[in-house]
Amino acid sequence: MTGGRSERQIIMNKNYDHKETESRIYSAWEQSGAFCPPEGEDLPADKKTFTVIMPPPNANDPLHVGHAMFVTIEDIFVRYHRMKGEVTLWLPGTDHAGIETQFVFEKKLAKQGKSRFDFDRETLFQMIWDYVKDNSGVAIEQMKRLGASADWSRYKYTLEPEIVKEVVKTFIKLHEDGLIYRSVKLVNYCTKCGTAYSELEVDHEEREDKLYIIDYGKLKVATTRPETMLGDVAVAVNPEDKRYQSLIGEKIKLPLTQREIPIIADSMVDMEFGTGAVKITPAHDPNDWEVAVRQGWNMDEIVRDHQVIGTNGKMNKNAGVYEGLNINDAREKIVNDLGTALVETKPYLHSVGTCYRCHRVIEPLPMKQFFIKVKSLAEKALTALDSGETTIMGAGHDKILRHWLSNLRDWNISRQIVWGIRIPVWYKNDDFVVSETSPGDGYVQETDTFDTWFSSGQWPVVTLKTNKPGDFEAYYPTQVMETAYDILPFWVMRMMMLGIYMTGKSPFKYVYLHGLVRDEQGRKMSKSVGNVINPLELTEKYGADSLRMALVMSTTPGQDSATGENKVRGMRNFANKIWNASRYVVSMEESGIDGDNDQELMDNLNTHIETTTKRLDELKVGFAAEWAYSWFWDSFCDQYIEIAKKGLIGKQAMLKALKTNLILLHPFVPFVTEAAWAEVFPDEGMLISQCWPKLP
Repeated sequence: MTGGRSERQIIMNKNYDHKETESRIYSAWEQSGAFCPPEGEDLPADKKTFTVIMPPPNANDPLHVGHAMFVTIEDIFVRYHRMKGEVTLWLPGTDHAGIETQFVFEKKLAKQGKSRFDFDRETLFQMIWDYVKDNSGVAIEQMKRLGASADWSRYKYTLEPEIVKEVVKTFIKLHEDGLIYRSVKLVNYCTKCGTAYSELEVDHEEREDKLYIIDYGKLKVATTRPETMLGDVAVAVNPEDKRYQSLIGEKIKLPLTQREIPIIADSMVDMEFGTGAVKITPAHDPNDWEVAVRQGWNMDEIVRDHQVIGTNGKMNKNAGVYEGLNINDAREKIVNDLGTALVETKPYLHSVGTCYRCHRVIEPLPMKQFFIKVKSLAEKALTALDSGETTIMGAGHDKILRHWLSNLRDWNISRQIVWGIRIPVWYKNDDFVVSETSPGDGYVQETDTFDTWFSSGQWPVVTLKTNKPGDFEAYYPTQVMETAYDILPFWVMRMMMLGIYMTGKSPFKYVYLHGLVRDEQGRKMSKSVGNVINPLELTEKYGADSLRMALVMSTTPGQDSATGENKVRGMRNFANKIWNASRYVVSMEESGIDGDNDQELMDNLNTHIETTTKRLDELKVGFAAEWAYSWFWDSFCDQYIEIAKKGLIGKQAMLKALKTNLILLHPFVPFVTEAAWAEVFPDEGMLISQCWPKLP
């Protein structure tokens, strides 16, 4: 034994070289089959499982630092539970990312002097498909570079035929259950991206615009959008406002057009806003739309005769002489044309809805769309939170999710884009049929596609249902859904609603929400600021382990964290510390010492096992990483190795402590621990397959 370890001391390089090591180790892990748990049908019903479904990154994009964070955290959980002996599945996948991918592709076309309108639907779809296919391997290879021990044999993509079929079946079931309807409503529309959005996909920005006070004859009206006055159907005042009570029911002439419109009363009017009188333009304002519904007005007529802005972002024929002008130009011309009717203009700070993709101001426009009735779905998700079936980890985010679920409006799932899953609705004259395939001759399919979140909202269910035999029965519900807190309402909420609807069970026990990764000064990363870090560049420079530890050290769910190159560089020192400590222990002379120091080391080692295990069981991954780091550096290296150098601790005790530490550190820094393990314990198999240490 002594001679063998002496030989390994000579072979073991003085310095740890991540560039030489990481790809070789990852290949060995993959070839070992350690990532791949048995097919679900081969598992005993009572076998404990641990399942994580990967949040699918955009199939077309390289990884950013937020992706590196989720890969690291999920891989830590997965490696830990695998070593505990649980049947552990980490199911990977990528997302077609609907509007985001089409938006990127359209920018590519624009550079070639082309646009989406130059191609028919089938041609454009195929072009985007080929574009994504050419780039789809990038994200997967980059996740592997970070050490992701996912089961790649179970990889899924949101546009795979089996996935599409399941998504369509869910829509059909929702329709059969009376939860789908098609109606003209005011929707959030981006005139640049050319599609409607749900309210969740609209960003809100504080902007300083102008408040215009316009003389309507018998009263003065305050508005931030004079260009839509051409579509006014009324002026509203609060019924409690004594200034205007005598005017309610009278008529006035709309400036510029001289069209008569009524003065009405509605409690939605804020008496403190502007003049206390507001114009009612149902085709271009959601509050005004609700007023019109309450008044019982003919909404079809309003849309036909009083919508003045089209989906192209220009004034339409109902705008009369302003037809063809873009919105800003129309506003400027109308303000000029008002002349003395424009009483006052003053600065006004307010919240403006913008497109989350291109940041253009969102236009509320009336469109016929498909909606999901969400009330019953949201109530069941709330019940899952109340019962503890699902727990949200991240300070305050449980409350945020409950707020969304309690106030959610019906979900518009229609998108006017090509890249996505086409809605399975077929039209013939005025009738429509919901069906997976065409009902027969003369039927034409709906051109809208599903909101991407409708398909990804079914992700935990459809990825398992379309995978290996018995996987859904064995691995659903999953244990942890780990993702960024900023997509809690976009994705997590919808997975809960649709997962419970489809299966009767919430799709996950815990939701672990990581925060934004900020720079070392705590600033949000931004290309314009120049503080964006490239995780793959840092991995190449300092090693995957260094980036992983820098990302998770001392983090807590739901809280932003700071990471930069200095922090990653510092964690490279930790990887070197593990390597050098292993070199020292394997080089120690044999000793028969079995005294107080040995026992103290064993006792403290048990505390180390207990604390690391407890923190990982509680999903306190940041504190677990901090503890494992500190114990190894401060206790094992700075304390016990120094004692061992004086000949006061036996080699066998040090080997046992090293072995335990390599196992405890492996989920956090898998490459360097696997490399050191192969040198020190070559006869004991790969570290990834070792059992988690148990207390005596």
